[in-house]
Amino acid sequence: MSGIVEGRVVIVTGAARGIGRGHALEFARQGAKVVVNDLGAEVDGTGSSGAAAEVVAEIEAMGGQAIVNGEDVSDFDGAERLIRSAVEHFGDLHVLVNNAGILRDRMLVNMTADEWDAVIRVHLRGTFAPLRHAAAYWRARAKSGERLDARIINTTSSSGIYGNPGQGNYGAAKAGIAGLTVIAARELERYGVTVNAVAPAALTRMTENLIPAGTTGADPDDIAPLVVWLASAEARGVTGRVFNVRGGAISVAEGWHAGPGVDKGGRWDPAELGAVIPALVDKAAPNALTNGRVPGRED
Repeated sequence: MSGIVEGRVVIVTGAARGIGRGHALEFARQGAKVVVNDLGAEVDGTGSSGAAAEVVAEIEAMGGQAIVNGEDVSDFDGAERLIRSAVEHFGDLHVLVNNAGILRDRMLVNMTADEWDAVIRVHLRGTFAPLRHAAAYWRARAKSGERLDARIINTTSSSGIYGNPGQGNYGAAKAGIAGLTVIAARELERYGVTVNAVAPAALTRMTENLIPAGTTGADPDDIAPLVVWLASAEARGVTGRVFNVRGGAISVAEGWHAGPGVDKGGRWDPAELGAVIPALVDKAAPNALTNGRVPGRED
């Protein structure tokens, strides 16, 4: 097979079902060799299945190359083994797609510490650990004089970058991933590695209670084209960005930036701020809605 990522070695975490499965299959269609990583767990992270092997079988049936990897990406040593498995089996690593995740939704007043920790661990630590080991691999090669063109694509969410009630743990993890994306992009650019993130909207096992069935543009396979393009040589000039994607709609998420401000030139008395802070807030754009749109803005 030939395509936009011909010959590139790609790891996709959480690739057995939903959006991750779509990524893995599209990478294979476009000529990549794919490591299909998944524990095969249920939405809440429990249980297991052989779904990753089914994805590999689909890839092989279309003439592609793929292997199954069952490492827990939130385990630091397991993440290192994941990176090593790609290099040992396919001889290199060019792209890491961090997609694995679970849900344990709860309003904050009812959320348990275990529900918080489990989601933060899988999403945030499960993004950091593979990223860290892939970055170390690429840095060592860059320092040996090799010229690299590597990619990391993380998965954030509108719940994290815009906010969604009932998903405090998930949203906090996804906001952290967006921040990590920006920082990692600045750190790894010198080694020839770009780092971007996508905030997908699609109907999957994880979102079936959030997105009504039949919703236009909710096909999980629609997310893959952007992710595969970001993994290609054409995307070498794009880094540190977060993209919203749903169906055929793609937009760039604009991050936190300094808005209206005032500088007294010295220490404020708290009593003075009543005449200052409300006026600044009135001048500032309102926070975006869950769909990413800012009230009052047409674009």
